[in-house]
Amino acid sequence: MTNEPMQAAPGGQFVRANKWLILVASVVMIVPCLWHRRIEAGDLASHTYNAWLAQLIEKGQAPGLYIVRQWNNVLFDWTLQHAASVFGFALAEKLVVSLCVLIFFWGVFALISAASGQPPWFLTPCIAMLAYGYSFNMGFLNYYLSLGLSSFSLALLWKGRGLTRLLGLLLVPLILLAHPIGFLWLIGAALYLFLWTHLPKMWNLALPVAAVSLLFAIHAYLVHQTKFPVDWFHDPFYIMNGADQLALYGQRYVLLGWATFSFGILIFLVDVILRRREISFWKTLRLPAELYLISILAVALLPENLRPSITGGWIGLLASRLTAITAIFALYLMSVLKPRKWHLAGFGVCAIVFFSFLYKDTLVLNRMESTVQNLVRSLPFGTRVIATIWATPDSRVSFIGHIADRACIGHCFSYANYEPSSGQFRIRVRPGSPVVSATDDDSEDMQAGEYEVQDEDLPLKQIYQCDEKDLTKLCIRDLASGEKNGRLGYKPPAN
Repeated sequence: MTNEPMQAAPGGQFVRANKWLILVASVVMIVPCLWHRRIEAGDLASHTYNAWLAQLIEKGQAPGLYIVRQWNNVLFDWTLQHAASVFGFALAEKLVVSLCVLIFFWGVFALISAASGQPPWFLTPCIAMLAYGYSFNMGFLNYYLSLGLSSFSLALLWKGRGLTRLLGLLLVPLILLAHPIGFLWLIGAALYLFLWTHLPKMWNLALPVAAVSLLFAIHAYLVHQTKFPVDWFHDPFYIMNGADQLALYGQRYVLLGWATFSFGILIFLVDVILRRREISFWKTLRLPAELYLISILAVALLPENLRPSITGGWIGLLASRLTAITAIFALYLMSVLKPRKWHLAGFGVCAIVFFSFLYKDTLVLNRMESTVQNLVRSLPFGTRVIATIWATPDSRVSFIGHIADRACIGHCFSYANYEPSSGQFRIRVRPGSPVVSATDDDSEDMQAGEYEVQDEDLPLKQIYQCDEKDLTKLCIRDLASGEKNGRLGYKPPAN
């Protein structure tokens, strides 16, 4: 491990000096993508299923579905579809998701290195946990990929020169193709850093004031506008401090997140006490502290869900996913501290516990998906299926029902598939399609178990949790016209 400043070993020189360490870290980082037969990451299964639908559309085998030209929220889907045409879906998913994890991990690493002036090896356990945190496990892969690419771009634009900065600019189109939030974060952060660096020091205070004012203005507009619905319900801002990205499949993750956050505070306080007389130290704290506090305020002032079009899908879990950016700025703040061996040891223990939890919980989901595959394997091709599969009440990863989507590849059609009717993805649906529901409201009702089956939907099957004492037990049955699709099986209590 080396702690030489990045200026002493920039770019390619740093890679050459640390090539074996980088290789080992990269291999370790993709282990969770390989330790089970399938990668369990919420909406990932839906992305894979829709990549299969895209192949069917190209062959004319998906009636009522079509593909539109779209220039955002598509990079992961394009990559997965083309990789699957060469390697098949099982291997393509492993390869593409592993690539996304490495882009995110090393992108954040590069950004923190550029910002602090030293490679943050002592923070690698934290970066690893963030790489497999909430945004990953919810399956927000386009968003996740955009953050990784934005981190690389911001690092190159911030501390690079000449051709290096040009490379940072060349990444911008890819970021926009991945997800607009990553693009907006890059533009906002780059502008903030540029002004912070080039404005006279007496004007630096104007930047956080302007950023805070803009956030309050956006909040006020969204509160008072009546054009589209907005949902403000999310956890209090002090809980969504970046460590909430570790809260996944149960309360024990929440406790681990608070333990990791508390250990970080301890490290921070010890360093502040030991270096309290260093004026230069306090100066280096200012920028990362500003960015971290502004990001926490952004999460507090922005909504959790909004629906810009009354006929389209919701932009969901906005504040919850934005805390990945908050966590990146928290790591930047930690990176200006003086690294010590006990820092790495403490964070390493947290990471070992985190990945132990993750292995066990994703193994359970893998077994559930194997059950679904067994249920649909004998169905005639093209059978329509609706899945009402719920996470446990204490789980924050709510999209486990998409395991039925991926299990349907090559066998059946997931009739509640939300992507085509939402209008937010490249695959769209025409009314009357036998493959998928044509309206976003019907799709939401199907997923919630509140859809009243129509004659034209039949034949239609439901996959559901048939034992309330063992939610991993799944069954399949025929639905009848006029009944609610969630009439039988487990359903979580209403909030």
